[in-house]
Amino acid sequence: MTAPDALLEARGLAKSYGGRMACAGVSLAIREGEVLAVVGESGSGKSTLLNMLAGRLAPDAGEVHYRMRDGVMRDMARLSEAERRVLMRTDWGFVHQDAAQGLRMNVSAGGNIGERLMAIGGRHYGDIRAKAATWLTRVEIGVDRIDDKPTAYSGGMRQRLQIARNLVTSPRLVFMDEPTGGLDVSVQARLLDLIRGLSADLGLAVILVTHDLAVARLLSHRILVMKGGAVIETGLTDRVLDDPQAPYTQLLVSSVLAA
Repeated sequence: MTAPDALLEARGLAKSYGGRMACAGVSLAIREGEVLAVVGESGSGKSTLLNMLAGRLAPDAGEVHYRMRDGVMRDMARLSEAERRVLMRTDWGFVHQDAAQGLRMNVSAGGNIGERLMAIGGRHYGDIRAKAATWLTRVEIGVDRIDDKPTAYSGGMRQRLQIARNLVTSPRLVFMDEPTGGLDVSVQARLLDLIRGLSADLGLAVILVTHDLAVARLLSHRILVMKGGAVIETGLTDRVLDDPQAPYTQLLVSSVLAA
């Protein structure tokens, strides 16, 4: 039964590789404006789950349903390829851990942002460039860097550019795969503040994969803990992290406190 206020809902998602179960019958729902963190150790299945939710990986079993702007809940497996492309360019965004996977590295920063606008019909060069400049400012990149390629950017700047590229079309749902992974601590803090501010200002729904419980606490309203492809515990973020019920969650939390 579909949750009446769900923006995206998954039921019984499963995926295996050979004899290893990467995701075992996971169900979840996310509402508009909500940030859901999926946490767990490496190999827990969180990235497999994210890629199935985002339509980048076909599940062996289960369904993903999404509420379109007309209010109709659609089965993602039944969308045509054209409908799926439009959704990816408009309503959805995907932020990779490695920004190089989400950017065209030999295209200027302005071109990276403008390309997504052109994909939804933007044709006026001046308007596209102005909107690209506005979004560079929003992600704290100087407009004087608009013609620079991402190859000339630092890791943190590339990640902020990738976020601008995703948000320029005003999506309702953004998938984030370890967006702060591999960055220096000071750069991580700045990026997390940016993500938190933008998600709140724009009313974004975000499904965030992270192994870092501090990131989950800062950004998310709810948390889903995975181990061995299964959901071990889920609930409001503060409740789960302050009073974990499952032994595995208790171990995760205590390992952070001991660090």
